[in-house]
Amino acid sequence: MTTPDIYPQTSDLTADDYVVLGLATCFIKDDGEVHQVQVVEPIPSAALEAIAKGIPTSYEQAIATTLGTVFPNADPQCPAEFPASAQFCDEFAFRATAAARTYKVRPIAQELIPIGTSKSDFNFSTERKRVLNSERLVKAEDNVKQHAYTHQTL
Repeated sequence: MTTPDIYPQTSDLTADDYVVLGLATCFIKDDGEVHQVQVVEPIPSAALEAIAKGIPTSYEQAIATTLGTVFPNADPQCPAEFPASAQFCDEFAFRATAAARTYKVRPIAQELIPIGTSKSDFNFSTERKRVLNSERLVKAEDNVKQHAYTHQTL
């Protein structure tokens, strides 16, 4: 069974390929205020293994499913276990296919969450906020000042 055309160059993937979707709590800066949003994101195998070991994460819940369930057609379907207000992350199809490939390379990671089940006993924390639309402005004042003799031979 092949995947629908969810993203170019996915001939190596099928609708039965394993993928984990996480419900992340993120933040958006708007007019100086920070608003909380819930985002559905694919979780790659390396990230899932790290989260399972107890590192702090913004993921409240993760669901193991297949690409065919997420993409019954070209448009992604949000799992019923996630709130209706949750939105998909940017470049969701690209990230979902990339995450599915990580589980093909490392199938042992699939044992952390069996397909069709969910897990929510993560070390959930929003202490370090994931701000989605933050911009880093680099200024001349940010440069490290060096001693005048740093590049001179004395």
